[in-house]
Amino acid sequence: MATASSHWRLLVPKLITTLRQGYDLRSFQADAIAGLTVAIVALPLAMALAIASGTTPDKGLYTAIVAGFLISALGGSRFQIGGPTGAFVVIVFTVIQQHGYDGLVLATLMAGVILIVAGLAGLGSWIKYIPEPVVVGFTSGIALIIFSSQIKDLFGLQINFPTAGVWDVWQASWAARDTVSWANVGISFGALATILLIRRYAPKMPGFLIAVVGASVAVYALDLPIVTIGSRFGGIPSGLPFPEMPVITGVRLVELLPSAFTIAFLAGIESLLSAVVADGMTGGRHRSNCELVAQGVANAASALFGGLPATGAIARTATNVRTGARSPVAGILHALFLLAFMAFLAPLAVFVPLASLAGVLVVVAWNMSEVDHVIHLLKAPAGDRLVLILTFALTVLVDLTVAIGVGVVFASLLFMHRMAEAMSIVANRADLITEDQDDFTRPASDRFPQRADLPSDVEVFKFRGPFFFGAARKLTDVLDGIGRRPRAIILRLGESPLMDASGAGALNGFLSHCRSVGIAVILCEVTGQPKALLSRMGVIDASVTVADSYDDALTLSAAAG
Repeated sequence: MATASSHWRLLVPKLITTLRQGYDLRSFQADAIAGLTVAIVALPLAMALAIASGTTPDKGLYTAIVAGFLISALGGSRFQIGGPTGAFVVIVFTVIQQHGYDGLVLATLMAGVILIVAGLAGLGSWIKYIPEPVVVGFTSGIALIIFSSQIKDLFGLQINFPTAGVWDVWQASWAARDTVSWANVGISFGALATILLIRRYAPKMPGFLIAVVGASVAVYALDLPIVTIGSRFGGIPSGLPFPEMPVITGVRLVELLPSAFTIAFLAGIESLLSAVVADGMTGGRHRSNCELVAQGVANAASALFGGLPATGAIARTATNVRTGARSPVAGILHALFLLAFMAFLAPLAVFVPLASLAGVLVVVAWNMSEVDHVIHLLKAPAGDRLVLILTFALTVLVDLTVAIGVGVVFASLLFMHRMAEAMSIVANRADLITEDQDDFTRPASDRFPQRADLPSDVEVFKFRGPFFFGAARKLTDVLDGIGRRPRAIILRLGESPLMDASGAGALNGFLSHCRSVGIAVILCEVTGQPKALLSRMGVIDASVTVADSYDDALTLSAAAG
């Protein structure tokens, strides 16, 4: 746990700590290549997401440049790439419809302040405990809404959507089916096919950009009657606007407070999820509260430049890692490259057909749908399945804010119910690390205490109490708390009477990570509901060693490794 004297160190940006560790020309070259690659990916995405949100493409570029720069410069993750994301499309569209674009700007500014306060108050660790069925439910719902919103541009339908409601969109689209433009269909599905083929056969190539450029050339060369950025929006400017403070009144603040909280919640959730993904790919550790502060500053700045809400972008962050980024400098350079693209290539944006951007957004929607996670969670206990379905349905049919609120409340009630059922057997829960680590002063020899009768290269961890979405997060800290890599780890689960889907997912991820680094893991004393759940969800299979007793586990550990 961080002490009061070291709390400020957990708010120091990763840029500073990574540069202090040494930064040379080779690192800069790697960051420059990664930053350029991510900028090429982000360029069409930023415009497409802005258009899907009900605004102009330049707003997406402002967001990617301003917020992307600040998230990397001030954030708590070494590899985070920030900018507009699909998660915000629905809420941004709704806020603009209800309060105008100036209302969105003020709500984004308020959300930035909320995030800064949350980070300074140390709430970053709390946000990480949002149950997985809630997160998957609303992201899958958003994916369906994004896909539905692109039907018009996919088929070139002559229709204006009065609302963002999925049912209204499908009804209106069906009614306008006679207005399909086959030239538009050819361009949109051609762009979609290009993206999918590149992902399949040349995954290192910038599929989004190639598809958009190819579609633009086809429309220009064939003089196709298709709506483009130029015909609908008149093009994009070649630079950033001057920052401007929105009009602030007491009535307006109260009116926009619910939207601001929703934006802040989504920004916090997605940024920390993205940071966790980067940690999993690199073995690093992000600082969650520092990340929230950076997200807050970035959103406030984006609002001042007339941009959109921003957060950590999981796909772009993963691309940053895969292309060899070494530090947050890659994210900073990604923003500067985007600014250069905007300065020199803005006149060419008028030729970009909206049909090609619709193809891009269909792929974004599919990635957000998390079909694998949905299938996995549908094998979970009935309560978790109900939370998933309820959150998804409310997101699609009612409102994102309502969906998140109801989902979290229902998951909390479910958790309390399970805790009450287990109360008679809960005692002395295992105290693994749950707080951010101070990597300024932590000695290399810092590790969990080891039982005296264990071999020096074998570790044992005993869990007491229900293994739910809160306790599951502790597993991510186990290996980080061991100074040197053990040959085998024994996990004693005999005093964990209950487990939920998030717990099973965390345990599965832990087993996969240990397997990838050559650490043998032995589960022992697993009985009752946890054993049945782990078997049903495929966590316990032929590749996992399971012992009935601790003595058996010790015997197996002697031959492991």
